[in-house]
Amino acid sequence: MRIDYEDASGFKGWADQLWKPENESELAAILRQANAASTPVTIVGGLTGLTGGSVAKGGWAISTEKLAAIEIREGSAVCGPGARLADLQARARETGQFFAPDPTEWMASLGGAIATNASGSRSFRYGSTARHVLALRVALADGRVIEVRRGDPVDFALPALPLPQTTKNSAGYRLRPGMDWVDLFSGSEGTLGVITRAEVRLLPAPGELLTGVIFFPSDAQALEAVDLWRPVKGLRMLEYCDRGALHLIGEKHEAALLIEHELSSDDEFEQWQQRLESSGALLADSWIAASDADRERFRKFRHSMPESVHNRVRRNGFMKVGSDYAVPVEKNREMIRHYRAVMDQRLPGLYVIYGHIGDGHVHVNAMPETQAHFDLAQRTMWEFAEKAVRFGGTVSAEHGLGKRKAHLLRLMYSDAELDAMHSVKRRLDPNWILGPGTLFEARVPQAAIPG
Repeated sequence: MRIDYEDASGFKGWADQLWKPENESELAAILRQANAASTPVTIVGGLTGLTGGSVAKGGWAISTEKLAAIEIREGSAVCGPGARLADLQARARETGQFFAPDPTEWMASLGGAIATNASGSRSFRYGSTARHVLALRVALADGRVIEVRRGDPVDFALPALPLPQTTKNSAGYRLRPGMDWVDLFSGSEGTLGVITRAEVRLLPAPGELLTGVIFFPSDAQALEAVDLWRPVKGLRMLEYCDRGALHLIGEKHEAALLIEHELSSDDEFEQWQQRLESSGALLADSWIAASDADRERFRKFRHSMPESVHNRVRRNGFMKVGSDYAVPVEKNREMIRHYRAVMDQRLPGLYVIYGHIGDGHVHVNAMPETQAHFDLAQRTMWEFAEKAVRFGGTVSAEHGLGKRKAHLLRLMYSDAELDAMHSVKRRLDPNWILGPGTLFEARVPQAAIPG
């Protein structure tokens, strides 16, 4: 029976059969059956992805929704791949702890966050998801289940592939000699194995936080503040919203920065007062959190931007068209100037820019109203990807490439480097059943596997 479905970007697909295993043994048995018949398998988490990685194009789909157990420990949590990030954070909060990665979409599953090496606003200080994974249980394509811990080295030879000069990257397999299994599976987008259980690090909840949404009278002043504030010790969030993004959600300002700083002394609060006054920020209009409720309001404010973009684009009948590129921080302002100049010329009034500016990683989102707009936006995003790579950046900083953006990987890697990734894929999934079309544009014929 055909099951039609789509992800949060509007990317549509179907599965010939949908499985919902209730435990690891059931999931492994499904994989053994699929592998024996060379049946394609796509793993489905929360369907909050934006690149089509969880959307099948035929074959079987395996949902992890029933594998959602959460066990909170001191310093870690052990979870099923279907555990929602919101539930993990809520359970951790009850014990005075938190999961440092902060993807914007809290309804995402933990398995999906690991598979794409997701990040978010707090990655400015804490890095992306992979850094916080301590151990994994993974079902391989043939149904074998392995358990790996941080530091367990991959037991076959790997080449050193070039990495972008960015603080974040989720484009392809980040291969290097001596790397461990946890890093190999993290960010592999379900193409090497299926996570059945994950142990992730929890950190003690911080003490006093200074959280704010700071509005500016001009974009230039906001960008100047970014460069001045980026080195501030203890700053864990530095996010940006342009005029278009703010106006989309009803805020009539030219630019805003979202900040969050873990305070360790009263002097730091006074220092922030001085920074804000000297930055030219609109202090009377800005919001400073006085309570946890205020911070939750700010989180919803930040989440409302991508949500509003998605809703507007889908109302117009199109898939989301946006970038997930990051550049070295010293190239950040030049990249933003380029984004704006091109978008103002090609799609004026039909785009917004927001995101993780502290990491040189902002999202450009087009809001096409016609097929011509959509096609132009697609071509423009390809050109932006080329520019990001020339700057030493990445074509995917946190969302992965899935099926929609798999073609971008060849901008970053040569044929020989892609062949090295393909060899790893063939070693762990010889029949190429896991995530067909995800990350790699097409199945690569069998070849001798070195090592």
